[in-house]
Amino acid sequence: MNTEFLNSIIQRQNQQQVVPSNQMIANWAQSLLNLIFPERGASTNYNQDVLKGVFFELKEELQLILKSTKSPNKALNKGIADAFFDRLPEVYRKLNTDLVSLVDGDPAAQSEFEIIRCYPGFFAVAMYRFAHELHLLEVPHIPRIITEYAHTVTGIDIHPAAEIGEYLYIDHGTGLVIGETTIIGSHVKLYQGVTLGALSVDKSKSNTKRHPTIGNHVIIYSGATILGGETVIGDHSVIGGNVWLTVSVPEGSTVYHQVEIKIKEKNS
Repeated sequence: MNTEFLNSIIQRQNQQQVVPSNQMIANWAQSLLNLIFPERGASTNYNQDVLKGVFFELKEELQLILKSTKSPNKALNKGIADAFFDRLPEVYRKLNTDLVSLVDGDPAAQSEFEIIRCYPGFFAVAMYRFAHELHLLEVPHIPRIITEYAHTVTGIDIHPAAEIGEYLYIDHGTGLVIGETTIIGSHVKLYQGVTLGALSVDKSKSNTKRHPTIGNHVIIYSGATILGGETVIGDHSVIGGNVWLTVSVPEGSTVYHQVEIKIKEKNS
């Protein structure tokens, strides 16, 4: 093989930051989700002491992951892991509000078990909520690896830096995109193919708010595209399917895309 080509790869190897495999990180996040929602796995019967032990093991595993990606300083990594697990009860509370939104809002949902075990929206939001807390703790790489794993599995792309309120309802969800600087209020319903994106992909705007703000109790139907950091969707608004929006709409708005449909009957 070409010597220059081989030397190029060796140089990249020498410059590479050591990070655990994506699968190891994803397995950690899934193990945590399976622990707090045992409906996802085989039947368990943990008492408090055993449960504390399993949480401790997951905290130790997080510290090992952080050791390669944050700092060789063991005390710092322990502090981040401790802080994450201190926040876990609040993350669990928020996930239960997301669960309630799906149980109450989806006529096809038969039970909490079905949603926890089967619904891609719930899984993607759970991975986002774990990743978001790590993002707030300024952990590099790991948050994005977690949400991109969920993206691969579900087709739902949520950036870990997005700010999302309680009772998030994602129905179906395939093709849904929530950009980095998006802000979403509480009791929001999002359907498949929705894009909450940026007007421009100019790199010089990377430190600005590029994605929209969605108010409380907003419904955005499938295929809608809402772009721009200055675009605000007011509370209690409904955005219809296939709408393209780059401007703000006031509270209580209904926005829809009107299409003229003609049906030509076959001559009898």
